Amino acid sequence: MPDATMAEAAKADSLPRMFARQREAFRRMPYPAWPQRAAWLKTLRALLRDNNTRICDAISADFGCRPPEETRLLELFPSLGAIDHALRHGRRWMRPRRRFAGFWFLPARTEVMPQPLGVVGIIVPWNYPLYLAVGPLVDALAAGNRVLVKMSEYTPCFAALFEELVEKLFPDGEVRVVNGGADVASAFAALPFDHLLFTGSTAVGRKVMRAAAENLTPVTLELGGKSPAVIGPNARFDHAVERIIYGKCVNAGQTCIAPDYVLLPRARQGEFIERARATLARMYPDFANGQYTSIITERQHARLLQLLDEAVAGGAVAHSLAGKHADATRLMPPILLTSVDANAGVMREEIFGPLLPLVPYDSLDDALAYVAARPHPLALYLFETDKDVVRRVLERTQAGGVSVNDTLYQIAQHHLPFGGVGPSGMGAYHGEVGFRTLSKMKPVFRQSRFAATSLLDPPYGARFRRVLKLLLRR
Repeated sequence: MPDATMAEAAKADSLPRMFARQREAFRRMPYPAWPQRAAWLKTLRALLRDNNTRICDAISADFGCRPPEETRLLELFPSLGAIDHALRHGRRWMRPRRRFAGFWFLPARTEVMPQPLGVVGIIVPWNYPLYLAVGPLVDALAAGNRVLVKMSEYTPCFAALFEELVEKLFPDGEVRVVNGGADVASAFAALPFDHLLFTGSTAVGRKVMRAAAENLTPVTLELGGKSPAVIGPNARFDHAVERIIYGKCVNAGQTCIAPDYVLLPRARQGEFIERARATLARMYPDFANGQYTSIITERQHARLLQLLDEAVAGGAVAHSLAGKHADATRLMPPILLTSVDANAGVMREEIFGPLLPLVPYDSLDDALAYVAARPHPLALYLFETDKDVVRRVLERTQAGGVSVNDTLYQIAQHHLPFGGVGPSGMGAYHGEVGFRTLSKMKPVFRQSRFAATSLLDPPYGARFRRVLKLLLRR
């Protein structure tokens, strides 16, 4: 057996012991007080702040090129924001919430008590390896859980750094990072977690859910899908183009909520292409200056080229916004596609790269019907100034989240839940919603000394029947 295979097998075999240590630590402290939870969050905050340059360098090394400004904006900024938000509000989230007891049970009292679930598993994808690890980790720690985090094997530099930093700052039994390939990931998903949160593709999400089902582990699946950008008839058109191109360019489109295709008035398709070229020239005047992210691997780069070639072979017209792409550095500028066949791969699969099909419509109703006929996306972007049109689109479409007149930034709103619907995922997290997802909202009924419930005890005689008749009459 090759050494690498043996190492993978050893890591997979060690997972149950690692899990057992987390479980035992939770049993010793099943309900951490707020000062302990706050200390965990502050430790995580210090980890990010003190090592932000190392983090940016590691992630750039994994991608081949990823500007540190992009990592700081799209990963460090929302991660630190999530921690600060939890530190401000977590004590309040922990408080039991009073509820009203049923009239016939007064003067009893009821409440809902948030209780930690136990050991939470987090499976992290490669595209935003910091934020998609730290985001759910913040929610899990605020809720008082112990956590195991499985990093992606496609970001080995950052994964190794994150494991090193976590082991240095968090004692065993609080947070641990797991690294390894597909076999380790499969063994990880099969552990009897109290909750498992996965971010990644729909295909892998199905496998994770099947593994979790063996232990009846509840799951939160953050998947993806084809997120449309709809330019309405009353949109500020130039603004719409700029924000769509921005949403498609950051991380080279390797974002689960990136615009996947554009629905726009048929007469404005040429105008979109011209404005997109001007926007790209302003944002990225030189693709070789380190301001634009590379495609993560040769395999992903080849997949995107295959999608492009297939679309063009089927009759699509490709409009590169910045000349030819560079194979050696995997720098692939955005390419707009027009006249795309509906059965082409770029119209069926999540693109996860800088290809952007344009789909013209004759009426807004046609555009909404197009969206409704397809699987529910993780995000929907609407550009429109008429409030009635905005309301109509919100009511007639289903998506994990919506952003009106911008792209991407809905994910960084800590007061909003983040999650998919249907094939784009299930469950949600972020902020208080994430705290509740990773807590058991335990109902508590407190009986009064002066309760009259004994009137309902056997034997069921005349008195019981009179009381029951009164109850059923209400």
